[in-house]
Amino acid sequence: LEEVYQQYCQYGERLAPLIRETEFLVKQALERKESVLLEGAQGTLLDIDFGTYPYVTSSSPIAAGAYIGLGLSPSKLECVLGVFKSYTTRVGSGPMPTELQDETGELIRERAHEYGATTGRPRRCGWFDGVAASFSSRINGFSGVALTRLDILDTFPSIKICTGYKVDGDIIDQFPSRVAILEKCEPVYEELAGWQSPIGHVRRFEDLPHQAQSYVKRLEELVACPVDLISVGPKREETIIVRPVL
Repeated sequence: LEEVYQQYCQYGERLAPLIRETEFLVKQALERKESVLLEGAQGTLLDIDFGTYPYVTSSSPIAAGAYIGLGLSPSKLECVLGVFKSYTTRVGSGPMPTELQDETGELIRERAHEYGATTGRPRRCGWFDGVAASFSSRINGFSGVALTRLDILDTFPSIKICTGYKVDGDIIDQFPSRVAILEKCEPVYEELAGWQSPIGHVRRFEDLPHQAQSYVKRLEELVACPVDLISVGPKREETIIVRPVL
């Protein structure tokens, strides 16, 4: 035990010069009119208060949680950029109405390499869930969205978007607050034509195939905020800047 303690004391000495009062550093930066970028982790449905409990994490990964964690006043907020994949994934257990347990889901997983970086565990894949995305947008107060991995959908002749849930014979468009209800929900889909052509080279929104443009615009309607960034490949430069956000 003493050996381990001494070892970690050495780590502490090495890290000590890098440890600061983050709240105070950010306060000073804002007073100098500098820009401060906060990056969250995980996702809205893993939030301990608003997520699909008990399939959640132990913290609050929504936008408000970033301010609490940093000790920053919400009044300093200027914009919140949400990040959505062009399809839906989930890791581990928990309800996922749009999950595709067929060849389509497997194709998305393989094309996108949807496997855990550390464990190699396959992620559950499905069509874009507009109900969950709308809920996430509302909870976080998104001012814009970064839509990633649009190129993964290049090969599909048609693409589905979940616009509602069917539960107990009724159609709802609001995300249920109880997991017991969500587990019974079946997706209600809207089907759009696919573009069936590679888009990795595209750098302007207007140069996307019109079917891809229609897909993005429909997602904008569902989440009720503009798509500002679109990634069309894994490289940094494979990005369409629709509207500058930084």
